[in-house]
This record gives sequence, C-alpha cells and structure tokens, in this order.
Amino acid sequence: MKYIDTWDLDAVIPGGTKSPELQKKLQGIKDEIGEYETLLNAWDFSKDPSPEPFKAILKKKEEIGKGLGQSATFVQMWHDAYMDDAYANVVMGQVMDLFSEMQKLSTTFQKKLVSIQDEDWKKFLQDKELSEVSFALNETRDEGKRLLSEEEEKLIADLNQDGLAGWSRLYDTTVSTMTIPFTDKEGKTTELSVGQAMNRMYSDPDPKVRKQLFENWEAAWEKYAPIFADTINHLDGYRITLQKTHNRESFLDEPLEYNRMSKETLDAMWKAVAENKQPFINFLNQKAKIFGMEKLGWQDVDAPVALGDMKPTRFTYDEACDFVIENFASFGPKLASFAKHALENRWVEAEDRPNKRPGGYCTNLPEFEESRIFMTFTGSINDASTLAHELGHAFHSHVMRDLPQLNREYAMNVAETASTFAETIIGNATVANAKSKEEKISLLNAKLENATAMFLNIHARFLFEKSFYEERTKGVVSKQRLNELMVNAQKEAYCDSLSGYHPHFWCSKLHFFIDDVPFYNFPYTFGYLFSLGIYAEYLKNPDNFEDKYIALLRDTGRMKVEDLAMKHLGVDLTKPDFWAAGIEIMAKDAEEFIRLTDEVMNS
Repeated sequence: MKYIDTWDLDAVIPGGTKSPELQKKLQGIKDEIGEYETLLNAWDFSKDPSPEPFKAILKKKEEIGKGLGQSATFVQMWHDAYMDDAYANVVMGQVMDLFSEMQKLSTTFQKKLVSIQDEDWKKFLQDKELSEVSFALNETRDEGKRLLSEEEEKLIADLNQDGLAGWSRLYDTTVSTMTIPFTDKEGKTTELSVGQAMNRMYSDPDPKVRKQLFENWEAAWEKYAPIFADTINHLDGYRITLQKTHNRESFLDEPLEYNRMSKETLDAMWKAVAENKQPFINFLNQKAKIFGMEKLGWQDVDAPVALGDMKPTRFTYDEACDFVIENFASFGPKLASFAKHALENRWVEAEDRPNKRPGGYCTNLPEFEESRIFMTFTGSINDASTLAHELGHAFHSHVMRDLPQLNREYAMNVAETASTFAETIIGNATVANAKSKEEKISLLNAKLENATAMFLNIHARFLFEKSFYEERTKGVVSKQRLNELMVNAQKEAYCDSLSGYHPHFWCSKLHFFIDDVPFYNFPYTFGYLFSLGIYAEYLKNPDNFEDKYIALLRDTGRMKVEDLAMKHLGVDLTKPDFWAAGIEIMAKDAEEFIRLTDEVMNS
C-alpha cells in the first residue's frame, strides 16, 4: 500500500489515552489557565487603556486554546478510531473540565469588553494588531451583551458538563454499543458496527441486501429509541432554556448568528430549493425505473447504478488517493500538493474495521497547524468523494494558517463551501472523462446523489428540527411523535416520491445530538450552493483562479457571509436568484442522466 490508511496517533501524543505525556500536557494547560485568570483579573481598562495588557491576555488565551484543542482532538480521534477504549471518555471528561474553566473565564473576558464605552472601544481598536482582528472582537463584545452576571454564567458553564455536553456524550456512548445483524447468502450472520452497516446499506448494489440491512437498521434504532427520545428532549430542552435566558427570541437566532448569516438569506435559499426540486424528483423516479421499482425505498436513494456490462466504479484506497490528487491538480497545483502531503503523512484514518464510529469529519490539531480526517473507506465512488470533501475542509484550514487565530474561526456554512467545492472538482472531472455512456451514467448518479442529499435529505432534516423545536418549546415530544415529525418532513422534502421512509432517522443521525450548536443541517446546503456559484465563476475564467479562491477562503473568518459573497462574487444572498442559479447547474446533470439512461435502456 502506497498510502497507509490509518492515523499515526503516536505522532500527536504517544501512548494513547493513558499516556503520561497527555496527563502532563493537561496539567500544563491547567497551570496556564491560572496564569490567564491572573492576567484577566488584573486588567482594568479604566486605569490602563493601553492595548498592551489586552494583547498579552489574547496571546495567553490563544496558547491555551491551541493546547486544549490539540488535547481534545487527540482524545476524540482515539475514541472514534477505537470505540472499545472505555478510558477515552474518562480523559475527555478531564479535557471538558478544562474547557469549562475557560468558559467561565470567557464570561469575565466578555464582560470586561462590554464595560468599555463605545467611543473608547472604537479608539482601542485603532491599534494595528487589534484592528486586524476587530471583526472577531466586535462579535465577541456583542455576544457579551446577552450574558447574565458572571456568577450565573459560571454556574451555566458548570451545568453544561452534565447538560448539553453530558447528553451529547450519552448519545455517542450508546451508539458505540450498538450492532446491526446481517445474514449473507450462505446463512452466516455477522454483527456489523453502525458505521459498517450504514455504508453497506446505502452502497450495496444488491437491493435485497439493502432491504435486509434497512429493516435490521430500523429495528435496532427502534430498540434504543426510548433512550434517544429522552436524550434529544433533554438536550434541546436545555438549549431552549439557555436561549430564552440569553434573550434570543427564536430558536433559529443562535444557529444564524453562529453561521454569520441573516434569516433573509436562509429563507431565500430554502425558497429556491423548494421551488426547483422537480429535476431531482425526476432523477429519483428514473432510478426507480432502472431498478424495476415503482418507487425507490429510503435505502435505495443512494444505490449505485450499473447498466449493461458496467460495474459500479470501485477503488482501492491507493487508487482513490491518486484519483483525488490527479483531479485536484486540474484545478490548481496548491490544492493538489496539499492533498498529496496530507495523504502521504497519514493524516487520514480510513481503514474499514469494527469498533469505529460511523461517519466522516475533518478536525484540527492547532498546535501543529495541521488537520486530520476520519472516515471508513469501503471502495465506492462515494468514499472517494468523501475523501475529497474532507480534504477540502483541511485545505481551508491550511490556507489560513498564517492569519491571526481570531481570523481563522470560520463558521460551518462557509466551511462546507470548501469541502463541497473539492467534491465538485472531482465529480465534474470524472464525468467529463468518462469512457462510455454507462460509465458516465454511474458517475452522474454519484454526483446527483450529493445533490439530492443537499436539496432533499438536508431539507428534511431542517424541516424536522424546526417542527421539533416548535413542539419542544411547549413540552416533551414523545418517541412516536418524533417518528411522525420525521416522516412528515421526509415526505415534504422528497415530494412524497419514495415508497418508504426512515422514521428513526432522527435518532440515527448524529447531527441532531451535537451539543455545540443546533440546526447542524442548513449550512451544508448553503455551502453546497455557494460552492457551485464559485465553481461557475471558475469555469468563466479559470486562469489563476486558485489564488482568487484562496483569497475568498482566507476572508471567511472575518466577515458575514452576505459581505463575503458581495466582495468576492458580486452577488446578493438574500435574493433567491443566486441560489436558483446554483440549483440549475445540477438540474442539467439530472436531465443528462435521464437522457443517457433512456438511450442505454432502449438500445
């Protein structure tokens, strides 16, 4: 194997979760937090309005943030790669305690910023170094205006460990104990991890295998649904209480603020999606026709398409890595060179084995100024797309590594722009170079699965979460009602085009149980459509576009998305027209898929 498909975790911290070096590092961070508290408490702007004491505070805060981030990332990486290591949760608890200490001091920090009069604050930010990070500092100061007293906020930070964070960890722990049975043609039954079962359920070419796995999948989540219903009710009930306490009028205020976007932009995007779904419904109906079904089942939506002698495109891990690097090079040398470096240096955990958590992500090691990628590679073209997607995230962080730390903190929606842009490069290059109609059909199917995920599946997630929050503000929502809300959302989002739905999707989807921020859904569709807009600009004028693209990415941590789009693309995100234009790009692929499949089936 040219590329090793497991992380080199010893290169981060040797010895695993019981590492003495890790404990030494955590103790050092604890000591630094004490030093930070001393600096912060000693800072009195009214007595010394010079910027130097404040800069020292920012520097110490950044050092602690990097150390905590490095530690948390390491423990999370270890836990996700080896879910049978029970000690990982113990160490993560230590890390979370340190985060809690910093959260308490964050209140003091913000309160001190709020106490500075507006005119004095403006003068303060005229300092060259502070001016460079003024967007982030103003954002922090504005957030501080919502806070309660320092004592109350410290209590909230303490309670969060057994509140938001506690309920989220309970979900992770419960999922790690679950298995999904699968019986093969010889009658042998194997217990699959959740991640293994999910990958095979959606990608296996045999409809009987997909159906069996989906039925067993639903049964497994039904068994654990009472636990997950309690978890999601308490997690979001706790969050709703916090939102009201901090004077947020709507449950959407927090995710919109986090993503630095307006409600008008969100509404414009979903309006464009809702009014332009027909090409993608036609695509699903065509797949049903190809499979000899009246309608697709939920488990069939992402199934591979192989007509004639065409077999679904498969990759070894080495082949997928080379494939991604080669096609990244068609866009720009910097992206390709970065991907090659990451893959050669074992930044990716991709091995298909038991005891791994499901899903994929990219995470940062801030002390190294590097990223790490988690996924399970099974050889499908979707896995190659996932690899490109996560490398896009990593490239985003890479191009910002020389900026002040406060200007690197971009929101989820623009983070998804870089990842989906990377996927677009891979998808478009492969379709353009297809050697036959049958191969082109298979590749178009992979691209359109992504589009249907963004326009239909993600829309269903948003509709579900919105309706759940509306009901949760009035009281606890039962397991049965959660299933009803999920199916209603899926039927609306998919225009009732499927033969069956996934009632327990609300408990099988990790994103509903993440404690950081609610509505971990619409930023994906935002990023996808935003990336299509950027890609359209690239097609118009590809010369030296990589540098323009990097310039846009570097601005993502220091302005609102509406300003970002206007500066780099000259577009108004609060108008549906921009979003509809992006959807139209993928609609053409849907039309091409239907035309080609009709030709092949009728020939």
